Amino acid sequence: MGVKLRLTMSDILSEIFATPDERAMLAELDLTQLPTHIAVIMDGNGRWATRQGLPRVLGHHAGVDGVRALVQACKALGIAYLTLYSFSTENWTRPESEVGALMELIEHQMRTEAEGLHREGIRIRQLGRRNGLPTSLQQTLADVEALTDGNTRLTLQFAINYSGRTELLDAVRQLAMAACAGDVDPATLSEDDIAGALYAPDIPDPDLLIRTAGEQRVSNYLLWQIAYSEFWFTPVLWPEFRGMHLLQALTAYQGRLRKFGGVTT
Repeated sequence: MGVKLRLTMSDILSEIFATPDERAMLAELDLTQLPTHIAVIMDGNGRWATRQGLPRVLGHHAGVDGVRALVQACKALGIAYLTLYSFSTENWTRPESEVGALMELIEHQMRTEAEGLHREGIRIRQLGRRNGLPTSLQQTLADVEALTDGNTRLTLQFAINYSGRTELLDAVRQLAMAACAGDVDPATLSEDDIAGALYAPDIPDPDLLIRTAGEQRVSNYLLWQIAYSEFWFTPVLWPEFRGMHLLQALTAYQGRLRKFGGVTT
């Protein structure tokens, strides 16, 4: 019989961050002071494809590798929550062929990768309005969420058919209906009440927001939750985002003083 060796955390990190530069950056990180929740705006798939002389949809396919790499890196580092901006409510205005291909890609990846992510202890959730998505995708999301619901290694949220303003609108409507029913006193509403009416009230706010492809705006993403998030922007297009870039973001994050509006000396 062969002997099955148990990999240490150091072994796992060395496999994920394999280049000399990555290992050097990893050695400088304080692994006890990492963000609990990272949110990402995965921008640049279409531009990447155009630069390669390919149809835009192939850029989205190429971006899947970036998602896999980031998920594995966050899991290895012990990041508890990762939220990926996958499809905004504004994206419905894109050409019908591109939207249809994106819906098919999201559903296909959910179906084919759910079992593997489940075995790794990853919980998958969708953030956004479920209604309005193709019926088959709605069912796939429900199935994947049910399968992985008890997992605790990493919570992986996909923001699909999501917009920050829509989320706030839905929260206000929920609270207004509760007030009309006499269950809530509008005069006593607090920030906690609003946070509790958002799509994922059990998920802590992001500590770090990463956006790729050089743009420096939040694009209607997690507007309530990123009030005190640290932002990190990179010109790297999403299909090319890998472990080195995550380490750069984490290095920048650890170099900042988070005051949350207070004063430090």
